[in-house]
Amino acid sequence: MNITFMGAVHTVTGSMHIIETNGKRILLDCGLFQGKRKDAFERNRTLPYDPASIDVMVLSHAHIDHSGNIPTLVKTGFKGRIFTTSATVDLCEIMLLDSAHIQEKDVEFVNKRRAKQGKNLFEPLYTQDDARRAMEHFTPVFYEQPVRILPNVEVTYHDAGHLLGSAVTTLQISENGSKKKITFTGDLGRKRMPILKDPTPVKETDYLITESTYGNRLHENEEDIKSHLTRLITKIAFNKGKLIIPAFSVGRTQTIVFFLNQLHHEGRIPDIPVFVDSPLSTRATEVFSKHEDYFDTETLNMIMQGIDPFTFQTLHYVTDVEDSKKLNSMGGPAVIISASGMCESGRILHHLANSIENRRNTILIIGFQAENTLGRRLEEGLSPVKIFGEEYDILASVEVIDALSAHADRNEFAEYFDNIQNKLESAFIVHGDIEQSNALAEMLGSRYGWNAVVPTPGETIQI
Repeated sequence: MNITFMGAVHTVTGSMHIIETNGKRILLDCGLFQGKRKDAFERNRTLPYDPASIDVMVLSHAHIDHSGNIPTLVKTGFKGRIFTTSATVDLCEIMLLDSAHIQEKDVEFVNKRRAKQGKNLFEPLYTQDDARRAMEHFTPVFYEQPVRILPNVEVTYHDAGHLLGSAVTTLQISENGSKKKITFTGDLGRKRMPILKDPTPVKETDYLITESTYGNRLHENEEDIKSHLTRLITKIAFNKGKLIIPAFSVGRTQTIVFFLNQLHHEGRIPDIPVFVDSPLSTRATEVFSKHEDYFDTETLNMIMQGIDPFTFQTLHYVTDVEDSKKLNSMGGPAVIISASGMCESGRILHHLANSIENRRNTILIIGFQAENTLGRRLEEGLSPVKIFGEEYDILASVEVIDALSAHADRNEFAEYFDNIQNKLESAFIVHGDIEQSNALAEMLGSRYGWNAVVPTPGETIQI
């Protein structure tokens, strides 16, 4: 049996791994790589394996860095089934179409300039029709109910607590008369965070493939998050500025809205307008509301009291493009939450271009920013930055709240892995910058005595 680590190795984007067993190939995730635009486009367009050789796919969750290149997989030859939870199916249905729409529009925008310059025009990575065809391959499954995906392979999905429908997947594989369990965390969520239930522990496995996004960091607690948000909103209210929040439309947007909802009902923030400027965020919030069975007790209690977790008096969802444009000419104070979370595409680019050189404004980073993304450059204060090919000086304040991340931190990894009752044969550390992956590998080795390995990109390991 072999595992090849194709993506999200020494980085956090483009999750993609292949398990080969009994002459069959299982693909774990098929995410978009995000980074330098030219490099990212080439890597996403040319998959590092023959898609027709993949027999079946196991998808951990709907975030684009895990699901976003499925349309490319399908249009270049994949014929198999994609197993994932029903909530992930519903989210992918809107997210992959949105991803295709954004790529089409971004290419159209860039091509107008390239045409004037006499340069060759670009084509989108995939189209909305490609995304629709990809959805025909999805097969929904339930948590904690084993599903046979190949004659000798059974997979069980456990709630990862990271995103609606996210899963830690355990594959039980029979090969050469023996059975082995391989557990893939996807993205591991956090206990005691709002909206979703806590991650479900896995108590036994032989091999582990784990993310390590925050493998050597600790998050703030919930009250620190709320105090930080209160301070920032009070500040922009006083300055009559804008608080610009790049956020993934699915998961992170709902979490920030939940906290702002609480602060609004507690009377801790001024009554200033809050805009969620993303058609995808609006549709994703509708999907969240459809799947209340995934919610934790705190959120269900709010609903029982007649409080909608995703609406409050000063909150406005913006879908129309003309209404989005009006936000750029509107004065402050205001909060604008828009995608994408790493500032690589979508409406957030227009809001940043119109706000970044105004000292009254604040840009709030609330999620992990991959290397070579605009979000990472903002986080590191690398001024000037390029947006749509034009340079802008960073004059607005830039602040970071890591604790709003839906990824487990160092202590939360330990709390989760403490539930594993046997000694693993090996743990493979992926989905993290190399420093974070190495730190988590060291912790797993010293705490549990596991053989913890940080593979290299493209490496194949026999188990």
